[in-house]
Amino acid sequence: MLLTTHRSIFYFQALVHRFYAVQAERVEAYRLFDEGHEAYLRTGPHYDFDHYRQLVHEITQAFCGLSKEVLEIKERLHQDFDRPDLSEHIDKLQSKEKQKLELTAKLQLAKQKAQDHPEDEGCQEKIQEVKQDIIKNKEALSDILQDFKYDSEESV
Repeated sequence: MLLTTHRSIFYFQALVHRFYAVQAERVEAYRLFDEGHEAYLRTGPHYDFDHYRQLVHEITQAFCGLSKEVLEIKERLHQDFDRPDLSEHIDKLQSKEKQKLELTAKLQLAKQKAQDHPEDEGCQEKIQEVKQDIIKNKEALSDILQDFKYDSEESV
């Protein structure tokens, strides 16, 4: 019985550890996406859209794979460990991650528009507005991860 409990705790901890690793991979994917977009903007005014489209395709595939893995972890936590609280945190996180990706795309479009129309002051305002939304989103993500961390450590 004790050995089974130790295995169970180890498996739970490994699952939680993998969840954090996937989140770190998401952060890295965003960094690459941002760097790629900055490189794309430097090709203006005759943008190298083919390379950028390839980047978007690769990033989209990466995010889909990471999301799928997070959902598998969520299922395991719920089914194998009866932890609907942790599953709920992951649901909230997935929703905020989706919103973050949408905001990132919106910011990239706003930056390109500002570059293409430097005389339009509204473009800079739009960039600042979206950046504020991203900051709020990141704060919400951080809160969710903190709740997940607290709840997952509580059970060990």
